[in-house]
Amino acid sequence: TRIVLDGQRGTEVILSNTGKEEATYRISLELKRMTPEGKLENIAEADATPHEKSSLGLVRFAPKRVTLLPNQPQSIRLALQGTTAIADGEYRAHLLFRAMPKVEAATAAAASQGVTIKLNAIYGVSIPVIVRKGKLEATAALANARLVKDGKETALSIDVSRKGNRSVYGDIIVTAPGVVEPIMVARGLAVYPEVDGRTIKLELDDAEIAKMHGSVTISYREPAEKGGAVIAELKTVLP
Repeated sequence: TRIVLDGQRGTEVILSNTGKEEATYRISLELKRMTPEGKLENIAEADATPHEKSSLGLVRFAPKRVTLLPNQPQSIRLALQGTTAIADGEYRAHLLFRAMPKVEAATAAAASQGVTIKLNAIYGVSIPVIVRKGKLEATAALANARLVKDGKETALSIDVSRKGNRSVYGDIIVTAPGVVEPIMVARGLAVYPEVDGRTIKLELDDAEIAKMHGSVTISYREPAEKGGAVIAELKTVLP
């Protein structure tokens, strides 16, 4: 899931409580930076570049905290601001949805026995919010496709390079000559502007491994709902 805003109009995200109890969620913006391995690392605002910091001021959203009953949805509205003052380019922040744990009251029995510490994991999910201004272009290329083993696991590893002033985003589709159905499909893979490329590793099951040897075509395509155009393609032979 991602949001791309390239005009003055905003959008909305629907947050739904799929649990069986009432839940409270806090919504915030955070900064993440992609590594050449494709990981997204959190970065503090103090360590961000001026370009990254400016991303936080471009997106307004409301509400910032909601409490939902089971199966209750809530619309989170997003709008752009301050875009006239920024240079042409792509800006990105990540909208974080974090479920807040319930606060449990201390009991008299616990108080009499001393201090008790209980740790609760706080789970969250974030989605990129991408703001684009001006005429932006990008191209990509695929190279060095190989099968790699890590213990008992086998993965297809591909180097994806990017050129231009915006990110690229799409699906990896692997096909073989004479076979109608793709060998595998991996959706929603991005290369962001802070890196010139990344290595994608796609874990394979036994059936995919058996079909992956020999001549294959690896396509990097825009998502089907965006037209499915080919971004980059590689024909290779896997041992």
